[in-house]
Amino acid sequence: MKMYLISDNIDTQIGMRLAGIDGCVAHTADEVQAEIKKALADKELGILVLTEKAGATVKEYLNRLKLTLHTPLIIEIPDRHGSRDIAHSINSLVQESIGLKL
Repeated sequence: MKMYLISDNIDTQIGMRLAGIDGCVAHTADEVQAEIKKALADKELGILVLTEKAGATVKEYLNRLKLTLHTPLIIEIPDRHGSRDIAHSINSLVQESIGLKL
């Protein structure tokens, strides 16, 4: 099982690389989406990690993938600037998946 990182900054990418996790840096929504598609083509991929800022550029696309794919596990991590509002993210996923507003 492999892990792959899509980051919006080189600092996070270098840190994860030092931990043995391959990855790339993508800044625009088109770049992030292209890197996600490339990563999903790898059948050995078990966990796809994105920085929150990179994930925010393709939020709708990510939400669709999270709801339809069994693997890989897609997670968003904070970057050096800290975490965004996690409660809002969880609420929006629950609302999209089961239609319940928390």
